[in-house]
Amino acid sequence: MRRLGLRLLMALVGLSLLALYLGAAAVGAFVLTAVFARQDLPTVVGLATVLTLVFGFLSYRFGTVQLLSSMDAVAIDRDRGAGLYRRLDWLTARMAVDTPTVFVAEMQLPNAMALGTARNGVIVVDRSLFWLLSPAELEAILTHELAHLESHDGLVQTLAYSALRTLVGLVLVLCLPFVLVVTGIGQALGWLSGRPASWTASPVGRLRDGLGRAVALLFVALTLLVRAHSRRREFAADDRAAEITGDPLALARGLRRIERASEPVWGLRSPLYVHSEESRLGRLLSTHPPMDERVARLVERATHGERTATAIPIR
Repeated sequence: MRRLGLRLLMALVGLSLLALYLGAAAVGAFVLTAVFARQDLPTVVGLATVLTLVFGFLSYRFGTVQLLSSMDAVAIDRDRGAGLYRRLDWLTARMAVDTPTVFVAEMQLPNAMALGTARNGVIVVDRSLFWLLSPAELEAILTHELAHLESHDGLVQTLAYSALRTLVGLVLVLCLPFVLVVTGIGQALGWLSGRPASWTASPVGRLRDGLGRAVALLFVALTLLVRAHSRRREFAADDRAAEITGDPLALARGLRRIERASEPVWGLRSPLYVHSEESRLGRLLSTHPPMDERVARLVERATHGERTATAIPIR
């Protein structure tokens, strides 16, 4: 009798869980149907796109301010950096970008980065670059960052990540009712069989896990595409800097000096910095191409001139 009572209790728990999950799935399906039934698909897609772009842009603008604050960056005014700004004015006169404000900060690694847009840009320079690099090398590095501002690379990357999060989130929301139904059926079968923990190994449990892996694979694939685009833009910025300065070797030397002075200290901002990746996975996930490849392209460009420039669009 005790065993029969236990089995009846477990069956009751299983049916209760099934009812709970099916109820939650029904509510989710009702909400989704109500939302999507009011608008046609093009309208929903258009609204999602607009919201993604707006929130991505706001995230980029406020993120720039937060990043500068986190690095304790200090702006260099034109009185203190008259020579620096004269050179920047000369460079920007040859490019479709306004002269940015230069900030000095203590970064994790010797480097420079561009933030903002072509009309309202900022270049952050690690303090060590002023003694680490020669004037020609520093100018080449700054021109590389100006090229990023000219092409709005930072903003495009932020919008791409915003679109990625929106797409994956939308897929998760659409799959949620189905996941709830599958989970409810699996847990109910586990309790009815007297082995509640075994349902994850059942066909129903494997179906749910497979759906989760599919969504994760989608996220990874899209992330790799965004990172590949980022590496492509690094090559484009190298080409643009070599074109403007007319001295590819100065940029190559500057990149090498930065690499040699860098130590493998990792933190939250590490993906923003120039560093070498040895593993294949590290290269796929890196926002920057391998340093050897970048330097080799610049040396080849200096040796053979414009004939060796890779056909990567600058704008």
